[in-house]
Order: sequence, then C-alpha cells, then structure tokens
Amino acid sequence: MATVQLTPTTLSVRFTRTEQLAGLLRDVELPRDAVRSAEVVTEPLSGVRGLRAPGLALPGLRKVGTWRRPGERTLVCVRRGQPAVRLRLDGARYDTLLIGADDAAALAAALAAALHPVP
Repeated sequence: MATVQLTPTTLSVRFTRTEQLAGLLRDVELPRDAVRSAEVVTEPLSGVRGLRAPGLALPGLRKVGTWRRPGERTLVCVRRGQPAVRLRLDGARYDTLLIGADDAAALAAALAAALHPVP
C-alpha cells in the first residue's frame, strides 16, 4: 500500500516494490504548495477516468499507474474497499493524485488545514 508523508515543505508518496513494478511508477515528492485541493473519495475505483498508460487495472479490485485524458494526467494507486484522497496539483508532473489510504479523512483534513491555515 502506498504511503503518503506530509512534512512542512513537501508531500511524498512512497510505493511498495510491487506497486512500482505493476504501475511502472516511481516514488513522488513534490512541494507542499503545489497542492491546490484535497478531498476524500469513498469509491476510488469508479472515480478513475481516462486511458491507462502505463499501469495495471484489475477490474473491481485494483488500479495502479497513470491514467490520461485530454489535459489531465492522474497518478492512481487504489484498491477495493479502501477510501482514497484525491489531490489536485499545480505545476507538477501530474495534475491529480488519487492515492488509497486507510486514514484518508485525516490526511485530507491535514492537507486542507495546510492549504487554508487558521490565523
């Protein structure tokens, strides 16, 4: 399962070796200010749109890789029964990240708090 680590300056997504091989992916590290928005997706398998290139899709079970559609490139790592966090990005290689996380709500809340800090 991919892990998302949030630091004061960066957002890192680390994939397992199996996910890296199946989706032809590398770990992603980007500046925290590249994140425009964060939201929880309860049914992430049905939330993936576009053509898979490259990656792995096991219908109804798992999706890992890059999904493309006109004007958008999405990095996906989700599985059945696990909520995910959708992150919209600016100025990064990907336009969107859709990453499964057991604590998706907490991660989305932490990112939302970082995007809109309370004075």
